[in-house]
Amino acid sequence: MERTQCLAAHVVGRVLAGRSLDSELTAVWRQHATLSPQQRGAVQDVAYGALRHLGYVDAAIDRLLSRPLTDLPVRNLLQVTLYQLMHTKAHSYAIVNHAVPAAAKLGFPKAQGLVNAVLRNFLRRRDELDAAIMATDLGRYSYPQWWIDRVAAEYPEAWREILDAGNARPPLTLRVNRRKITRDNYLEMLKLQDIAAHVVGRQGIVIEKPRPVSLLPGFADGQVSVQDAGAQMAAELLDVADGMRVLDACAAPGGKAAHLLELADIDLTAADIDAQRLQRVTENLTRLSLNAKLLQADAGDPAAWRNAGLFDRILADVPCTASGVVRRHPDIKWLRKPTDIAAMAQRQTQILDTLWQLLGSGGKLLYATCSVFSEENGRQVEQFIARHDDARQIAVSLSAEGLRQSHGQLFPDAAHDGFYYALLEKV
Repeated sequence: MERTQCLAAHVVGRVLAGRSLDSELTAVWRQHATLSPQQRGAVQDVAYGALRHLGYVDAAIDRLLSRPLTDLPVRNLLQVTLYQLMHTKAHSYAIVNHAVPAAAKLGFPKAQGLVNAVLRNFLRRRDELDAAIMATDLGRYSYPQWWIDRVAAEYPEAWREILDAGNARPPLTLRVNRRKITRDNYLEMLKLQDIAAHVVGRQGIVIEKPRPVSLLPGFADGQVSVQDAGAQMAAELLDVADGMRVLDACAAPGGKAAHLLELADIDLTAADIDAQRLQRVTENLTRLSLNAKLLQADAGDPAAWRNAGLFDRILADVPCTASGVVRRHPDIKWLRKPTDIAAMAQRQTQILDTLWQLLGSGGKLLYATCSVFSEENGRQVEQFIARHDDARQIAVSLSAEGLRQSHGQLFPDAAHDGFYYALLEKV
């Protein structure tokens, strides 16, 4: 446990210094190659959990300290160990007893007494602290105050549920590759291996006890892919048919591109600005036995598309704040700034205007984000239609069982992440 605490504290500290959680965990795996899968899982769980509940644990630390703590690695250690005390099944005495020498291993032997005192004091005063912390928005929801205020203003009736959903553990949701197996047949395979599951959406299956994908039947053979139920709506909404020329303009890592190819025999171009991320598209399509033309291109740069021709369908899954998927990426809550929303919206405008020129008459473009902020979603689409008199928005139905939505905005919920979809037709 001591090693878990040290590594998780290191990861949390790097994230709060501005790095992404995924990249920091990858760096730890590379540096500590001897970690077992169970040890990796423990480090990941504690780092994710501490960031999900950072508002609460920071409020607790501030109330338990008599003066500000200047040694940031010690604060990071307190953040991960307070999370352990609150949300894991480990015995409290074991968490505290390992945290004290962990402070020395992090290079702060003089902080061992402080760590011991803070954690034991938390255990003694837990009920009193909990009442005080939960009375504040920051402690109750564990988001920056600007984020809480913005969601509350945009969704006055649903903001609490949206924020709470972002702090939950995400489900492991699969998309069945209909070219290889039916959903019913795959459910039978799971049943034979005593893997409990239930259906969601049209092709989705939720594994009730998440596990490594390598342990799922048929995954290596391309019978299923991991994809959130909300993300699975994209390919279905684009309404592709055999023979169409289709562009997925921001394709990496390739989940939606693969889904499009599973639905129809189309001529698909999968593009992305990042060559490294485009390699992920190749790997996913290869596992699924699917083919597409791959293109490294900036979706918002008209020069990159001079010789591209026209497409019948375009998927514009644009870069965004990712505010709808924070339960999968809790670092986003603490890395985003209020100014990022306007910057993302400007980039989205550029991409939309560029891609619209590539859409043939009568064609459809699906604008998609994994955000809940209206400036990136409904407001962006309203402004686009005002600029383009040949654009018409088609109402979309996100009414599949278990999916909660409003006017194209899919709210994060127990069954899925948060997404926004707008289907635009060129008339």
